[in-house]
Amino acid sequence: MVNSVTNLGRSGVFDWMVQRVTAYVLALYTLFLFGFILTTNVDYETWSGLFSQTWFRIFTLLALISIGAHAWVGLWTVSTDYIKAAAPRFLFQAACGLIMFVYFVWGIQILWGL
Repeated sequence: MVNSVTNLGRSGVFDWMVQRVTAYVLALYTLFLFGFILTTNVDYETWSGLFSQTWFRIFTLLALISIGAHAWVGLWTVSTDYIKAAAPRFLFQAACGLIMFVYFVWGIQILWGL
């Protein structure tokens, strides 16, 4: 049996579950934001008020984590399906991981003002 060190869960079932759970989290976050925008007169004060609430910051952090995990599983799957040579696949996966990490840290800085 061949073990891959770059997939998220070491198991296809676990990766499948990560994709499904993170998709639900991202769908709920998107629907909430669309509902908020449609039902509220959005200006700086209301937008700032929404993002100043701790529960929404945690929800946004969960969405950031979800988008990173969802993207990693998806890009890992695509890269292992279409990039057969080990070195280019590793470089692609390393670049994707680095970009996702930078976006995650940047999102935390924006969200929590660190």
